[in-house]
Amino acid sequence: MALQRLTTLRALMASQPTALSAYIVPTADPHSSEYIADIDARRSWLTGFTGSAGTAVVTNDKALVWTDGRYYTQFEKEVDLNLWTLMKQSLPDTPSIEKWLSSNLAAGSVVGYDPHIISREEKTPLQLALKKSKIQLLAISKNLVDVARVELKNPPPERPHNDIIFLPTNYTGKTAGKKIEELREKMTEKRASALIITALDEIAYTLNLRGSDIPYNPVFFSYLVITPAKVKLFWHDGKIPETISKSMDEEGVQIEGLPYDRVVPILENMAKELSESGDGEHDIWLSSEASEAIHRAAGGEDVLQKPLTLMSEVSPVALMKLVKNNIEMEGFRQCHIRDGTAVVRFFKWLHDEIASGTNVTELEADAKLLEFRRDEKDFMGPSFDTIPGAGENGAIIHYSPSKDGPQRIIRGTDMFLLDSGGQYRDGTTDITRTRHMGEPSAEQISAFTRVLKGQISLGSALFPKGVKGNVLDTLARKALWDVGLDYAHGTGHGVGHFLNVHEGPSGISWRPYPHDPGLKPGQILSNEPGYYKVGEYGIRHEDLVEIIDVNKNSTHPRASNLLGNYDGRGVLGFSTLTMVPHHVKCIDLQLLDDFELSYLNGYHARVLNILGPILKQRGLLEDYKWLAKECQPMKRQ
Repeated sequence: MALQRLTTLRALMASQPTALSAYIVPTADPHSSEYIADIDARRSWLTGFTGSAGTAVVTNDKALVWTDGRYYTQFEKEVDLNLWTLMKQSLPDTPSIEKWLSSNLAAGSVVGYDPHIISREEKTPLQLALKKSKIQLLAISKNLVDVARVELKNPPPERPHNDIIFLPTNYTGKTAGKKIEELREKMTEKRASALIITALDEIAYTLNLRGSDIPYNPVFFSYLVITPAKVKLFWHDGKIPETISKSMDEEGVQIEGLPYDRVVPILENMAKELSESGDGEHDIWLSSEASEAIHRAAGGEDVLQKPLTLMSEVSPVALMKLVKNNIEMEGFRQCHIRDGTAVVRFFKWLHDEIASGTNVTELEADAKLLEFRRDEKDFMGPSFDTIPGAGENGAIIHYSPSKDGPQRIIRGTDMFLLDSGGQYRDGTTDITRTRHMGEPSAEQISAFTRVLKGQISLGSALFPKGVKGNVLDTLARKALWDVGLDYAHGTGHGVGHFLNVHEGPSGISWRPYPHDPGLKPGQILSNEPGYYKVGEYGIRHEDLVEIIDVNKNSTHPRASNLLGNYDGRGVLGFSTLTMVPHHVKCIDLQLLDDFELSYLNGYHARVLNILGPILKQRGLLEDYKWLAKECQPMKRQ
């Protein structure tokens, strides 16, 4: 089947009016979403590799996939390695896609791509690099993987347009009307005639609406155009539900509904109207992450002799939603308490089941965790596909157990890595805890403790306001680097408010985030170092943290040592939101210094003080006893 799909695509490449020497298949949708719907899962269908990141390149005689270190092990398990070559993009000697194409294709070759699913930000440097080697980059308006699927009688599914819901201000803290008013003020400053919003989470945030078109991401397929006088939503067939229109009216927004599939011709028509209006120059503002097709349409590049000027840069909505308001932040704090309650109940249940000799599979554990989360107020569903990695599966960084075939039982000899999260109306959670189901080895205890030291180092750090996240990454790795260990993923990502669990433009990684505006109070990030011994076990500790202002009188554990405030820039630190204890049995106290031990005991005391009364009040006394035991202060012998 894999060979048939590859052969069909190559035949289509050869049959184009201008024959293609290569074709690029990214993991992408028309909105540059990280997680995609089934209709857009083209790279997965073509290659068999189901990881959430990667780009395939197919030539007449080669087929390659570029992906990062999170997915190397998964790729080799899922893909026919006789057909596909893994390009490990985290390694310094792996050439980029443009370098590989320039080195392996002859001058005069043509590389095809779908302009609807590649952003201008990605297309421009690729085009420039290929041009130097006399290679043409050609937009193919009809996606060739979709055509191949139809030819093989396995057509892609329809694009979903599920119901959308309104999120009131007791959750959002700001009306849609106020958000649009602020965006229009920024448009006036930029002298923009229109703001085109293409990222699905940005549209949901702006309008205080949520959907379910992409699994785990409460977004809906749409485009939003804001002008000084109008708000146009391209959604489904263009008919906005009466309940949504009423809610929008109450928030001070009158929406004009337009069909989703008509966005390109309508934008082209808008460009023509602005060009012919006779009232001066007109600039269009849109994100550099918008697709090449939307850029061309917005500027009228295919219909105007003199296209409009495009301001293609980081979206103002991305920067607006990055910093949470007081209502959103309190929602994050509260949903983490409820989420922590569910996760604590789950781990108590899991240890009891395994200790009693009951067989529990990874999928059964996942289902039980979902059951506990469903007990909590305002729970809307998981925030991503749970990673329940037992033993060797924990070393697959983005592991997902197959629902078919033999199931992996969680054994009493296993290190068990559980990475999971919840979507709540008042916030989004993402937590990883690693626990041993029996007696950990000395090697596992050492690795577990070193990963924990890294998490504490980052979680307790003080840093100047405005510093970029990549500056902090080394703090989380040092204890591993000291003994020659590391992990092949970033250390922290932003998180949306009842939105995408991965949110830009800030993060913490060894690679700089290209649009990181600098860290500010009110942002949410993850803190998640790890260690993975392929074929044996994985360890990851993940908390969500909020960025806070710190001064000498703050409760931050390092505040009392402050001597200054970085020459007036201001001091920032983290406050941990996640409320689940670490597995004390896996910690080597001799590897912790006094500060780290005090920090950990303080964290556990806080978890018990917050969750304990809730468990008691709900009559969950056995869960309370388990938690109290897990949170007992650790003492050196």
